[in-house]
Amino acid sequence: MFNLTKKNIGFLLGFLCLMFLAATPVSAMSLWSDSGASSSLYGDYKARAVGDTLTIIISENSSANRAGNAANSKSTNVNMNAGTGIFHGIASATAGNSDSFQAKGSLVNTNNVTARMTAQVLEVKPNGDLIVSGTQSIKQNGEEQKITISGIVRQADISADNTILSTYIGNAQIKIDGSGPISRKQRQGIVSQLLNFLF
Repeated sequence: MFNLTKKNIGFLLGFLCLMFLAATPVSAMSLWSDSGASSSLYGDYKARAVGDTLTIIISENSSANRAGNAANSKSTNVNMNAGTGIFHGIASATAGNSDSFQAKGSLVNTNNVTARMTAQVLEVKPNGDLIVSGTQSIKQNGEEQKITISGIVRQADISADNTILSTYIGNAQIKIDGSGPISRKQRQGIVSQLLNFLF
């Protein structure tokens, strides 16, 4: 008869544990994750590939002043004495002509644009520069404002929080279009545009 001693019980438990482990599937775990930088504690979220997005902080200030003055004057005087001899019938004559021109003009243009929007990487250049483009459209109470920006971004200029100032974008093109009742009121009428074209 089989005696259940402490030695036998220990041997039996060890055997059952080995059988259990042999029946359990074993999978190898890798320390490297292929899910990208988003799951890494030490990775960043900076845009670097086609389809990635980054936030552009638009802060543009431009000012242009121009003034011009022009003046021109011209005068001519011609005096002819009375004729003598065979020309005694010609009376004395005086002729004069004067012309003057003066013009003044000035131009003052100031633009301030502040916005925050997201753009997408469309292309990656061989040197690593990114071609980005983005559009933001806001419509409220019948008024619509559309901001479009595009240009070249160096990856080194992108901050750790995946933002970049618009002043760091090469060949930047920023367009702001508005439509709605207020925008229409700010435009000149057809008659005014025609007069400006003619004169």
